[in-house]
Amino acid sequence: MKKSIVMLTALSMSLLMSLNSCNSVKNSNKTQRGAAIGAVGGAIIGGVIGNNVGKGGNGALGAVIGGVVGGVAGGVIGNKMDKQAREIETALPGAEVKRVGEGIQLVLGENSVNFDFNKASLTPLAKQNLDKLVPVFKDYADTDITIFGYTDSKGADDYNLNLSEQRATSVKSYLVQKGLSSSRFVIKGMGEADPIADNDTDAGRSKNRRVEFAIVANEKMIQDAQKEAQN
Repeated sequence: MKKSIVMLTALSMSLLMSLNSCNSVKNSNKTQRGAAIGAVGGAIIGGVIGNNVGKGGNGALGAVIGGVVGGVAGGVIGNKMDKQAREIETALPGAEVKRVGEGIQLVLGENSVNFDFNKASLTPLAKQNLDKLVPVFKDYADTDITIFGYTDSKGADDYNLNLSEQRATSVKSYLVQKGLSSSRFVIKGMGEADPIADNDTDAGRSKNRRVEFAIVANEKMIQDAQKEAQN
């Protein structure tokens, strides 16, 4: 998937240069150019999604890529996500923040959000770090957030799947307790799927035990962006 994103970026840049050199595009207004570029970008992203169906692309990264609006409105949304991503990085240094398309993939490993052994209860450290994210999430209220819970490969598949869902639910519950709207969140337990490291080592298993967030525009942000794009 990471390789696909790199290829997507390179191809998008190439097509963007081609579009900018085209006389019909040069003579168009900003809205028309944005719509054309957005349409191309959307087609490319759609291809990436199609190529990754059934390849573990159902986590946060897949959710972010799937939320593409495109056109000038997509650019407006992207600018807002750029700002939010920077604020997350400032609030929680060390968090893995990736700006993808028109959304954000946020990966929190055990050094940021962890749980009591074999349980779904958040540790004091996890709560402290989630507290740092709350003001940012409140400032950007027009976003929907899917929380993905992951475990390592130790234990039975069904047990790990259930535990990962419980842990994602614990994160949501804590954020709701801090004043965020419950309706913004969707929970997904992923169990031992989509490992990002080797499950044969302690270090690798530690990396696989993580929580990921897919942050995308909600309907209000999309509608506001579309109105702004028309002005």
